[in-house]
Amino acid sequence: MAENGQERTEQATPKRLEEARKKGQVPRSTELSTAAVCIGAAVAIYTLGRMAAGQFADFMHDSLSLSPARVMESASLWPALRESAARALWIILPMLGATFCAALAAPIAIGGWNFSGEAMVPQFSRLNPATGIGRVFSTRGLVELGKGLAKVAVVALIAYVLLKGMTPQMMGLSAEPLNGAIGHAAALAGYALLVLACGLAVIAAVDVPYQLWQHSRDLRMTREEVKEEYKESEGSPETRGRIREAQRALAKGRMLQEVPKADVVITNPTHFSVALRYDEKRMRAPTVVAKGTDLIAAKIREVATEHGVPIVEAPPLARALYRSVELGREVPAALYVTVAQVLTYVYQLRSALERGVTPPPKPVIE
Repeated sequence: MAENGQERTEQATPKRLEEARKKGQVPRSTELSTAAVCIGAAVAIYTLGRMAAGQFADFMHDSLSLSPARVMESASLWPALRESAARALWIILPMLGATFCAALAAPIAIGGWNFSGEAMVPQFSRLNPATGIGRVFSTRGLVELGKGLAKVAVVALIAYVLLKGMTPQMMGLSAEPLNGAIGHAAALAGYALLVLACGLAVIAAVDVPYQLWQHSRDLRMTREEVKEEYKESEGSPETRGRIREAQRALAKGRMLQEVPKADVVITNPTHFSVALRYDEKRMRAPTVVAKGTDLIAAKIREVATEHGVPIVEAPPLARALYRSVELGREVPAALYVTVAQVLTYVYQLRSALERGVTPPPKPVIE
């Protein structure tokens, strides 16, 4: 139950998920990490155990075979110790590397890598005994308890079956040569750990969907929270209205700047105005560079008059162009013939004015 008695029934928004991620709230499964680390270590021990065991046997033999003169020289002990430590580290480095890579790769499968400074800040509220007891006896606490009992049961059952089945092999180690027995023991240990890790993987396969569901459930929002977030991101209706008005004003200003470049303005004559421009070298058909109704139509005619752009009255064509052609688009093929008549008249009018002869009669546009 959320605050004000509202149910958290809405899925978390992208903004809510991003804020949660910044706080370090990402889905995590300790069972998946545990299983991945165990499997990585088991595979490394099973595949490299025999070789590593032989190297360790040689290492122990060399380390304990010091000459009496070297033992008595205190100055040579520290170099020998450093050399032995480096050699031992080099032997186990592949297995440590496999385990380290598994530990890094596990978070990618659920939640991905995430570093959050906020998650590192101490939260003293967690020190409250009452809160801690509440977490222990909560649904999540009971689930964690169930997982713990399941792990103990699964591991115990697998260990019992393994020990029962591997007893002859383990007993037979005493009959093998020392070096061979050490390598065989390492391989048996890797195999046993791998089987146990597979049991943990089964638990992780159940835990991962649960953790994803739990994370999604924890971040659910009320309808009111979704509405408030939308208002914050999009702004209030009044603000959005002012923004749209400003955008329309800017668009109107840019549109009117194109009117002086037009070849002709076709009018209704009062309610509609559409400005056309045609450049046969760059355009396939005439293009609408400005259009408007009422006051904007009057402004288009005013700008056209100021800059000497011809104005042609053709009510049906003006209405058709206004309603069917967007700004910056070419006129449709159905209007080619009619628009061509208008442009032909305009070109003839310009030619007549340049030569100082009688202008041609205006065409009848239907």
